[in-house]
Amino acid sequence: MSTNPLPTDPAALRAAFEAVIGRSPFTAWMGTSIEAIEPGQVTIRAPLRPEHRQHHGQAHGAVLAYMADTAVSWAAATVVGDVVTSEFKINLLAPARGQALSARGEVLRAGRRQAVVRADVWAHDGERREHVATCLATIAVLQAPVPA
Repeated sequence: MSTNPLPTDPAALRAAFEAVIGRSPFTAWMGTSIEAIEPGQVTIRAPLRPEHRQHHGQAHGAVLAYMADTAVSWAAATVVGDVVTSEFKINLLAPARGQALSARGEVLRAGRRQAVVRADVWAHDGERREHVATCLATIAVLQAPVPA
C-alpha cells in the first residue's frame, strides 16, 4: 500500500492536488493549474511565459517535459498514491508556440509497484490547439515504510 492513498471523488482529488501545487515551489512558479481530474486521468494547464521559451520563441523542451512528467505522475498518483517518475520517453512533435500549454495524462496499467502512463501535450494559441508532444512513462509507487 502506498504512503499516501488519495480519495477517488473528483472534488477531493482536485483539492489534494491543489495542495500539492501549494507545496511545490516549481509547480507554482510554472503557474500549473488543474483542468480536469479523476482516477487514472488528469489534465493540467500552464501559461507559456517568455521565460519558458528558447531562442526561437517556442517553449523550451524542458518545459514540455515538465508538463508531460507532471501529467503522467499525477495521473498515476490518482490510482496508486504517492509516486515518483522512474523513466519516461518524450517525442517532441511540433514547435510549441502560443499563450498556454496543457497536458493530459492517462494510466494505461497500474500495479502494486509501478504504473505505465501516457501523456499528450498541446500548445494553445487563442482558439487554436496543436499537439506538440507525447510521452510514455513508468511511474514507481512509493511503498509505506516497514515498521521497525
